[in-house]
Amino acid sequence: MSPSCIFCDIAKGTAHAAVVVREGGFAAFLDARPVFKGHVLVVPAEHVPDLAALPEESVGPLFSLARRIALAVEAAFGSGGAFLCLNNKVSQSVPHVHVHVVPRTKGDGLRGFLWPRTKYASDEESQDYARRISAALK
Repeated sequence: MSPSCIFCDIAKGTAHAAVVVREGGFAAFLDARPVFKGHVLVVPAEHVPDLAALPEESVGPLFSLARRIALAVEAAFGSGGAFLCLNNKVSQSVPHVHVHVVPRTKGDGLRGFLWPRTKYASDEESQDYARRISAALK
């Protein structure tokens, strides 16, 4: 646990939050400033500053819980679906890895997460970007 991390404090129960679940080394709780009511954050209980620091064996369980929360949000609120995202370093307001689960309904007006979008200048440019990412995977 990090001594100054609010998410660590929430996960261990020493800071107030509307907790949805604590299980298997993870916690899920309502975002204090939700995009829409029912917006949940899913975090590892141990302090992990960003996605690169998340142990490989924790990746599946974190996203499995996020998936379960997304389905529960739909069932609980009758939403049409959910938007899941993870800011990694940039725009990460709390430096503790967390998955946002935001309930969605058609026409809810959500804007700004993946916009504005752009285009590649050519097929060659997009292939170059794909090659560069592929090379970085090795």
